[in-house]
Amino acid sequence: YFGDKYGYRNMVLISIFWAGITTLLTGLTNGLLVFIALRVLTGLGEGAFYSNDRSLIAQVTPPNKIGLGMGIVISGLSVGLTAGLIGTLYLIEMARDLLGQNAWKSPFLILGVATILIGFIMKKYIPISSGESSKTNVKKSILYLSGYSFVFLAIIMAIYYVTDLLKLSEAIIAVIFTILALLFVAYIYKSKPEVRPVLKNRNLLFLYISAIPIMWHLWFYGFWSVSIVQDFGGGGLLMAALIASFNAFAGLIGFPIGGAISDRVAHKKNGRRNVLFLLTAALTISIFVFAAYVMSGNQSPVVMSIILFISGLLFFAVQSIQHAMIADLSPEEHRGSAFGMWNLIAEIGALLSPVISGVLRDSTGSWGAPLLLDGALIGISCIFIIMISTRFNQPSDKSVNQSA
Repeated sequence: YFGDKYGYRNMVLISIFWAGITTLLTGLTNGLLVFIALRVLTGLGEGAFYSNDRSLIAQVTPPNKIGLGMGIVISGLSVGLTAGLIGTLYLIEMARDLLGQNAWKSPFLILGVATILIGFIMKKYIPISSGESSKTNVKKSILYLSGYSFVFLAIIMAIYYVTDLLKLSEAIIAVIFTILALLFVAYIYKSKPEVRPVLKNRNLLFLYISAIPIMWHLWFYGFWSVSIVQDFGGGGLLMAALIASFNAFAGLIGFPIGGAISDRVAHKKNGRRNVLFLLTAALTISIFVFAAYVMSGNQSPVVMSIILFISGLLFFAVQSIQHAMIADLSPEEHRGSAFGMWNLIAEIGALLSPVISGVLRDSTGSWGAPLLLDGALIGISCIFIIMISTRFNQPSDKSVNQSA
């Protein structure tokens, strides 16, 4: 919403610097309460990135290559996931002699500084669109984002304090935050009439809902994949992390390929939608194949790596097509709000996935049930995708020239 009003570049840069500073501060602090508050504050500022970077991509990419553009840029997510799975262990080990028991702080210190440096590089090289250079717009972006963030920080920390005091389970806490997310959607609809078009659009709404299982899958694998591989005979922690990383590594290929394939059929009625449906259906099958393999007692690291790599290719390809469809379906002046709404609704899956999957694993004694649930939810995503109806709108010469 703020990106639509004050410029996508401004919001991207603010969120990057915000994330870098709060991450660095996390590594410099002591005490659990302050640690939690800083991580919440990190997410509140960093979260603004994920709607504005997609909007910026759509703004500067030629319309006939928007899927490829989305795929190339967000492949950075795959790099980060892979580096996070493998590199964090090494960063902590390398810092153990210097920091001792505080070696866990090293990833926050190193990545905080790295993020700030990346922010300066982005500031220098991302072109400034008309109006975005206004200092007033920058100040308003910082002011409003800070205002909302500190309000939500107070709400979230209050919930943390109360739930900790009452000793509520992680599952109940996840449900509470899910209800709050839905209430936030209702608040936006009522208080921001200019954003209503991105909620009233039937196709966009189905796309938002179809993305909930996508984020469920992302956070299920991102949170638990190492434990899953380890539990099913994947060796020690490092070996399990290496096997699990094949899923994340596949994003380097899957993101751009998915976007490029969808670009080839975007000129046809329901072209991009059909590709999204087929790849999501194939992803569903790959999840069930992995579940069947490990649940039957097979433990080959090579086979597990291959299945996870194929599943990762499909999963990341699906994401770039989802983002390209948001750009296709949303009004240009509300594109940031549309991407933000996609992220807000989709992240309901991220809220629930790690907790419910963990509870299922504890109650059944195996990762089999969470894997089957993951596959079933992706299958439900296919139903919402096929209900979307899209048509190709030939962009005007003006929009093509502006994008070029």
